Amino acid sequence: MAWFTDFSKAAIGKKAVMAVSGIILFGFVLVHMIGNLHLYEGPGHLDEYGQFLRHMGAPALPPNGALWIARLVLLSAVVLHIWSAWQVTLMNRAARPTDYTYRPQVHTTYAARTMRWGGAIILLFVIYHLLHFTTGTVHPSFEEGAVYHNVVAGFSVWWVSLFYIVAQLALGLHLYHGVWSLFQSLGWSHPRFNLWRNGLAQAFAWIVTLGNISFPIAVLTGLVR
Repeated sequence: MAWFTDFSKAAIGKKAVMAVSGIILFGFVLVHMIGNLHLYEGPGHLDEYGQFLRHMGAPALPPNGALWIARLVLLSAVVLHIWSAWQVTLMNRAARPTDYTYRPQVHTTYAARTMRWGGAIILLFVIYHLLHFTTGTVHPSFEEGAVYHNVVAGFSVWWVSLFYIVAQLALGLHLYHGVWSLFQSLGWSHPRFNLWRNGLAQAFAWIVTLGNISFPIAVLTGLVR
């Protein structure tokens, strides 16, 4: 186990943890967005989808059992992702306690420069999202199991929709840089693949962002009633 301990303490080990936890979260946001597309099929289909999520795994598991297992896995991935990012930041600061006297201009993407504050916005969004659509604590008229109603009523409040849109833009930037970086963190980086890697990162970020943004916009414009 000595190699595992040394690996976990090294920067490359922490970056690997960030990459693997990121893959789990990337998969979740994509599946979550695809599942929410049932909104455009009407209340029956979206409510049935919510019912399926609550009862998947039965009879081996109690109602919501598989859903809570998925939530615990996602929570673990979020904690590991934040922890590894923070550890890498601390290691970078420790490696150079005194800042450069002159910092040369290095070309980086806007997504890379905004990863930290974007991550903070996403974390606040996740907390609000759970209070909004999972527990109904901050929802104006939450009804247990009425997923379609909860989505339409929730996004009918314009400032809530605006917050969701801003959060999804931050998520899109985070996804783009995250997908690009995880290949490098896992050692899957080569000049011949960089164009393909950039295209995959952009496509993934745009698909998830536009899909998620479409939901509050559809409610505000009356496309979904």
